[in-house]
Amino acid sequence: MNSYSRKITFSNRYVFLYLFIFAVTIILFIALFNLQIVNGESYRTQSENRLLREKVIQAPRGEMYDRNGNVLVTNEMGFSLLLYKTNTDKEVLNESLLQITKILDKNQDKYVNTLPIYINEDGNAVFNFTGDNAYESETAWKKKYKYDETLTAYDVLMKMKDKYVIQQQDLRDIRIIAGQRFDIERCGYSAYNPYQISTSISRESVNEIEEQNSNFPGLNISTVPVRSYIRGTLAAHILGYTGPISSDELDIYTDYGRNDTIGKAGIESVFEKYLRGTNGVKKVEMSSNGRMNEEYEVTSSIKGSDIILTIDANLQEVAETALAENINKIATGGFRYKYEDADSGAVVVLNVKTGEVLAMASYPSYDPSLFIGGISNKDWKELINNPANPLYNRAIQATYAPGSTFKMVTAIAGLENGDITTNEKILDTGIYDKGHKPQCWYYSSYGLTHGEVNVTEAIKTSCNCFFYETGYRMGIDTLAKYASYFGLGAKTGIELQGEKSGTLASRDYATSKGNTWYVADTLSASIGQSYNSFTPIQLATYIAILSNGGYKIQPTLIKDIISPEGISYNKGDIVQYVNEKLGIPSTNNQIQMAFENENIKAVLQGMKDVTDESGGTAYGMFKSLPVAVGGKTGTAEAGAGSNNGVFVGFAPFDNPEIAVAVVVEHGGHGSYTGEVVRDIMEEYFGVNSQSAIEDKTIKNIGMRIE
Repeated sequence: MNSYSRKITFSNRYVFLYLFIFAVTIILFIALFNLQIVNGESYRTQSENRLLREKVIQAPRGEMYDRNGNVLVTNEMGFSLLLYKTNTDKEVLNESLLQITKILDKNQDKYVNTLPIYINEDGNAVFNFTGDNAYESETAWKKKYKYDETLTAYDVLMKMKDKYVIQQQDLRDIRIIAGQRFDIERCGYSAYNPYQISTSISRESVNEIEEQNSNFPGLNISTVPVRSYIRGTLAAHILGYTGPISSDELDIYTDYGRNDTIGKAGIESVFEKYLRGTNGVKKVEMSSNGRMNEEYEVTSSIKGSDIILTIDANLQEVAETALAENINKIATGGFRYKYEDADSGAVVVLNVKTGEVLAMASYPSYDPSLFIGGISNKDWKELINNPANPLYNRAIQATYAPGSTFKMVTAIAGLENGDITTNEKILDTGIYDKGHKPQCWYYSSYGLTHGEVNVTEAIKTSCNCFFYETGYRMGIDTLAKYASYFGLGAKTGIELQGEKSGTLASRDYATSKGNTWYVADTLSASIGQSYNSFTPIQLATYIAILSNGGYKIQPTLIKDIISPEGISYNKGDIVQYVNEKLGIPSTNNQIQMAFENENIKAVLQGMKDVTDESGGTAYGMFKSLPVAVGGKTGTAEAGAGSNNGVFVGFAPFDNPEIAVAVVVEHGGHGSYTGEVVRDIMEEYFGVNSQSAIEDKTIKNIGMRIE
């Protein structure tokens, strides 16, 4: 091919290339024209209607059961209210929030409400730091949100009115809108990440909101699992409660979202790691104004692990009822005297061999359901303003002087240390001649003495002089060593937050307070006074160890934790988790003292005589019980008001199964509180059901005879 022919060929190729580019340009231009001009409006509408968002599928929390498989805490399907950010102007948003809130208020539904400004009955704006802001001061709040310290609640509200462009003039309406806008700003939200107005709304609110859906841009109702405490207040201090996660908690639990629910107290809080499930994800197609068009599941949620508690729900109910009725009976003069300041108390029931908590009650109590979705300001104020403090778990958080219930420690310590023997008799002279010369209660009350008594008789009659002498002989160091072995003055490690260690009277404790230890202190400590102050669960643990022959136990509320796959978690791992969660030091709790069987028998026989023989301090309370019980009364000074009433006991006497400790604040006398223990033992040993069977049999026989 010559050069001329090659030029023609190249020229033809360029022409073809130019034509091809021109044709493609025309096609693209036509397509673009079709997209933007011919069908632009249609495609824009479709685009707006196909905003793809991710929506969290909240996982159900694990359920809780009692030891017999009875459900205590479960989940029900509820409705949460979510708000997505849209291109709606501020005035429309404000009016929408106002109407939504009024619907929720009308149906008594709870919603996020952390703005600490309220409109009082006089129509004035006032600061009120309760509820979610209960522990924040006005000064701290103003500093945090950059408001001048001199501003009144009304001034702050007016600044919010301007900031959020609120057009409404009614002060209550302004507060409603400002409250919602404040929380939205505090939590943040977007077109893809919603703000959760409420975690649980009623069916009535759902219906009203859906009827007016076109007036509420960006609003979405989602089905969610809602916590259900199906037996009301039963075991409230054990179970605890849940609530919306706070901003402070979000800083700690970084894998949580701002719309998540978290355990706040009790088992719900301590075992959050196990109870919390794994959330799933849905893809949601929504329009730009927040209306949902279509949704489909991407990842399924996984339920949390179930917890089997050691408590017996029926025994727990009897314990709570017996405690409440006993306190009311004492306060209204149902016994010999009237102690009107008796208003609170606690009782603990333990398995003496395993340490399992069979029942644990604190009075007064509360309803965990109040906290679902966030507690209302009204309910919160009622709880925290109640002088008896219903949220306080007295079984593990309150400490009390044990009074005469401590005397078995003095007895076993004296016997084991060789300071007294089981047969030795000590003369009660009414006034002990050493130290500060304290009196026996029998002498100070009636001018009489117990005469010569051995250790068993001294426990039965609660003879102070016997224990003064025993304590004097052994000294405080020996007494403190044995008391410590029984778990007194130290946390038990129960799986609940807030447990107190109490105080054990000892030379070291006195020194730590800058005090000198005297003989008088030893004498007082020997009968459960001085610095001695223990929790009810410590008292129950002490009696369990004593009645089982001296073998240490570890009180526990957890029988089993079962994963969603049906597999039980390793108990050692659970213990390690609890210790780390509660800051409990790892100690060898299984170091045992070897008690002489003769000594244990002598002490326990004295406790049996308390309830089983005439002259025993609780004989009248237990004489008709068909089960042999060992017990001990205690009456201890409470500082102000009437004395506290304390009772400890175990049963059956020959082969102990349960240990019980009860304290009634300002209960007057320990013998009065024995009624609680009696009712619990009747339930545990089936006395009531057996009596019912016998009554029915007698009636049926009578009918046949006739």
